[in-house]
Amino acid sequence: MSRLFEPWALDALRLPNRIVIAPMCQYSADGEGSATDWHTIHLGHLALSGAGLMILEATAVSARGRISAQDLGLYSDANEAALGRVLDIVRAHSPMALAIQLGHAGRKGSSQRPWDGGKQIRPDEPGGWLTEAPSAVPHAESEAAPMALDGEGLRRVRDDFAQAARRAARLGLDGIEVHGAHGYLLHQFLSPIANKRDDEYGGSLENRMRFPLEVFDAVRAAFPAGKPVWMRISATDWVPGGWDIEGTVALSQALKSRGCAAIHVTTGGVSPRQAIKLGPGYQVPYAQRVKAEVGLPTLAVGLITEAEQAEAIIANGEADAVSLARAMLYDPRWPWHAAAKLGAHVFAPKQYWRSQPREFKDLFEGLTFGQR
Repeated sequence: MSRLFEPWALDALRLPNRIVIAPMCQYSADGEGSATDWHTIHLGHLALSGAGLMILEATAVSARGRISAQDLGLYSDANEAALGRVLDIVRAHSPMALAIQLGHAGRKGSSQRPWDGGKQIRPDEPGGWLTEAPSAVPHAESEAAPMALDGEGLRRVRDDFAQAARRAARLGLDGIEVHGAHGYLLHQFLSPIANKRDDEYGGSLENRMRFPLEVFDAVRAAFPAGKPVWMRISATDWVPGGWDIEGTVALSQALKSRGCAAIHVTTGGVSPRQAIKLGPGYQVPYAQRVKAEVGLPTLAVGLITEAEQAEAIIANGEADAVSLARAMLYDPRWPWHAAAKLGAHVFAPKQYWRSQPREFKDLFEGLTFGQR
């Protein structure tokens, strides 16, 4: 039997396999952060893929916390209603579990969409705003410096995360991933590259972990017990003197004691000076180390493209699940094709059953909508 297609669980959330659709920013919300028809199409077709879990894109907890003005948000009643309409349509046709990634861009906010160049829009330019961060240190030297968060600002951001978690609960989402990676606000607190504070939130490892842990606690308290909350962490900055795997293990241990369900392990994003060593599965060893030393379930990501590769990661105990992003965009039926290669079965809607090739006539199975 394929290990990739074995069931697994995050707290009380039962999943039919170990394939996770990773959060992928779409930069396609309206100007106020609300989901649009694009999200219905995007999430709808991925929800028919047979993956065990889909994590919605990085969703801003405040307007100031957006990467771009077109980011999805969950900070207003209008945001909540718009996303609710999308989720209702998706759930009507798919039993897939749905989680959401909550985040704050910090100093990487006020940016153009990638296809418009991705550059920072300065606060004095049309469409720009003053970003906020642990310290008044810009992401790149040519960019405008962010505003350093004071005590009132820290409380506001914590409250924004908690309020977004309550909205996620009302929407019936199955889990929350707290975004502590890719150089965004919580990662900025963790990394000595971005965090130059001299108060209780800066300096030592314990101090730099303090605010991300406070945010996690606030989200965990605001979301129903039994429904999983976990964190995505960049295991290394790929810059000497930056955040590293030892800090990641320490943070993961602290999260474990707070009821964290898993660690989604990625790398990089906090500095343009990063020197990433790319290769198939290049981030998997970090997930393996967290799993071995902390004992929490881990989700591995990073150039995982082939079914046999994903199967080996699970079979060898390197991670508990694989998380696919670009591979899923390129091949939205990746789980179908992986199941065919590995001799497994996968959910598909009945409308598509006649598409299975003759040599894989027993590939598809239908799940009832009560089997989440």
